Amino acid sequence: MKTSEIRQKFLNYFESKGHALVDSSSLVPHGDPTLMFTNAGMVQFKHTFLGNETRAYSTATTSQKCVRAGGKHNDLENVGHTARHHTFFEMLGNFSFGDYFKKEAIAYAWEFLTVELGLDKDRLFVTVFEDDDEAYDLWTKGIGISEDKIARIGAKDNFWSMGDTGPCGPCSEIFFDHGADVWGGPPGTPDEEGDRFVEIWNLVFMQYDRDAEGTLNPLPKPSVDTGMGLERVAAVMQGTHDNYSTDLFQNLIEAACAVTGVKQGAGKESDVSLRVLADHLRSVSFLLADGVLPSNEGRGFVLRRILRRACRHGRLLGMHEAFIYKLVPALVAEMGSHFVELVEAQGNIEQVVRIEEERFIKTLDKGLKLVEQAVMDAGKGGTIPGKTLFTLYDTFGFPTDLTADILKGRDVALDMAGFEVCMEEQRNRARAAWGGSGESALPKAVFELRETHGATEFLGYNTLLAEGVITGLIQGENAVEVLNEGDEAWLVANQTPFYAESGGQAGDTGLITVADATFEVTDTKKVLSDLFVHIGKVTKGSFHIGGSAHFAVTGLRRDAIRRNHTATHLMHSVLREVLGDHVKQAGSLVNAERLRFDFSHHQPVSDAEKADIEARVNAAVWANDAVETKLMTQDEAVASGAMALFGEKYGDEVRVVSAGFSTELCGGTHVSRTGDIGLFRISSETGIAAGVRRIEALTGQAAYQSYVVDADTLNVIANQMKVRTFEAVDGLTTLQGKLKEADKALQSLKAKASTGMLDDLIGTAIDVNGIKLLTAVVNDVADMRDFMDKAKGKLKSGIIVFGQVKGEKVQLVAGVTSDLLKQFHAGNIVREVAMLCGGKGGGKPELAMAGGTEPAKLKAALASVSETLT
Repeated sequence: MKTSEIRQKFLNYFESKGHALVDSSSLVPHGDPTLMFTNAGMVQFKHTFLGNETRAYSTATTSQKCVRAGGKHNDLENVGHTARHHTFFEMLGNFSFGDYFKKEAIAYAWEFLTVELGLDKDRLFVTVFEDDDEAYDLWTKGIGISEDKIARIGAKDNFWSMGDTGPCGPCSEIFFDHGADVWGGPPGTPDEEGDRFVEIWNLVFMQYDRDAEGTLNPLPKPSVDTGMGLERVAAVMQGTHDNYSTDLFQNLIEAACAVTGVKQGAGKESDVSLRVLADHLRSVSFLLADGVLPSNEGRGFVLRRILRRACRHGRLLGMHEAFIYKLVPALVAEMGSHFVELVEAQGNIEQVVRIEEERFIKTLDKGLKLVEQAVMDAGKGGTIPGKTLFTLYDTFGFPTDLTADILKGRDVALDMAGFEVCMEEQRNRARAAWGGSGESALPKAVFELRETHGATEFLGYNTLLAEGVITGLIQGENAVEVLNEGDEAWLVANQTPFYAESGGQAGDTGLITVADATFEVTDTKKVLSDLFVHIGKVTKGSFHIGGSAHFAVTGLRRDAIRRNHTATHLMHSVLREVLGDHVKQAGSLVNAERLRFDFSHHQPVSDAEKADIEARVNAAVWANDAVETKLMTQDEAVASGAMALFGEKYGDEVRVVSAGFSTELCGGTHVSRTGDIGLFRISSETGIAAGVRRIEALTGQAAYQSYVVDADTLNVIANQMKVRTFEAVDGLTTLQGKLKEADKALQSLKAKASTGMLDDLIGTAIDVNGIKLLTAVVNDVADMRDFMDKAKGKLKSGIIVFGQVKGEKVQLVAGVTSDLLKQFHAGNIVREVAMLCGGKGGGKPELAMAGGTEPAKLKAALASVSETLT
């Protein structure tokens, strides 16, 4: 029976028994921050078992993908050398949440194994917890297992608990006997570590709640958690005790043989390497499909370590160039029909694997030479110094377990204590360097926190909700153990879905909760390059170091930010299309309210160009193209035409976001499809510096609301004009024409009025020593110069000075007719008058103007002109 058939048969069987068929959860356990990876079938149901959540079903069945390659559950070094160790495996499980208990669970397991799979009952061996008489009787009296086929085992192997306190209970395990020709004995015997008796199914009976004093209190609703290793059962069904001899692994190994040119059975070492490739291909591919990316911290570091171990075994097979990525199609063919995420992510998986391979190959040769030299220097039975191990780790990217794997079977030891000394020296150097950097304003506690707990793992590309362990609480300059209601602080966790401000994108807001305590996050920032700090205030209860907390990003705000971010990418490309390739990004801000984009351009963007930009961006939005993210080397990204964002710091590997015709390097969050943006509208375009323009724009609901406001305004205008909205432009044109006519008529009236006023004023001129002098205060004269020219024309010969009050100011103008210019100067006359009004001025001999600040003195100042002529 093929592995895929066993999986399907198991799921079908329990579905027929009323179990809900539940998809495998991600390998990143978002609901359990205490785990690096999902390592058992019950992980996704943990909160259901704890009573923290309820589901629409009381029984369930799954085929859960699991990884054990980091932390407490680490099988990495044994992979390839044993028959059943894997970094990736599938756990078939059936679960009861207070529905059925021991009797049904035992009956289901027995029926599936002996009837559905047709296993020989005589080859099955059972264990129960030594004090669990109920389970013992169910097996012996109910199922009919003979007493020589069942063993009572102690708590170490047959009593399960979720922690020091909480749900726990006895276990019952089912073993398969591979036969006397395989060495080993049944559980509980001295030879139990052999390969003859292999555990294939574990039944956990959650029967008690252990309190802080260690008392086992019966649970009101006992539950069942079971797990059966698919790879082990496949080996049984295919007549082998070696998991690597099953169809799935053999098909992957044969694919590796085809690529490497190495045949199975050519040698023990080459067979180990082929097994490593088959196993590691699965874990690497599934981790990448679930969003884990290679890095130097956390899950990404484990992923990189697994892949580098595979690369090293590829080298042992004679491969000196990237090749593991070529095996991904074989894995997709084997497992893609059930795990569709492999199919969807295949291209990205191949690309990331190839990049990692090529990077590591560059340093592998030098590192291996150093290892060989170290072995020679150490001699048989010697020890490789810690300094050498540190150089391999720090310079060549060899984790110590990879070095240990390379040296497996070699008679040398590793100086791990010396290695730790070198690591501590490096930490001290980093601390000193940090203390003098531009980030020295940060509290010392931040650096110590980063050093102790490592980087924060960002989960927010795939989720807005997650669990995290609180690793640090910082108030002011100090690290604290607890925060109480009203305290403002920085909260740091091992992992978070909150995006930290970077690349122009604003940090997330939201809530962090523990039981009935609440921490309101007002901003999220990144310090020391990879430590996320949640900035906020405790609004209820208390928070403690080491506690598990629930992290919830404000979803509507993140959605708005994602719309604006993806729209920024689209607009960037369109600006280059419409305005030219000279357009370069000079700054960016993306928040929930709007997007702001600064770019190089030598002149204002015309209305026609803005309309064209809006139309092209909206066309891309409505095309509803998928927004895809890939990991590439920076050189590859640039070669592919990807644009780099201003101010972003890039490593050797970069995230490349493709949205329609836009491709950019970007670490931010984006919509899934361009259609999610909804609508795009430019709200302003201004110049902010020489050769730099700024566009601000709105998307989604904000863009829609801006149109609503404009439509309301248009309706008001149309109603005032008593026309329909589509007639408003024509009506406005007509109104403007009428206003022009009215203004022309008004100006004509004013001209006539001023002419009449001049006629009256001319009659008031006086004779001073044979020279006509006209002084007067005039009102509402728009153009004093023009008024003076007309007055001089009517007077024919003489001197004229006019003044008028404009608010708190005085305007003065003086004129001298041409026949008197040799005797008098208009500039000198108006200057004298202005001085008497608290002002100054001057001008040409025939006409001059001035101003003053004391209106009350205007009449007296005009009267003084006659004195200057006597």
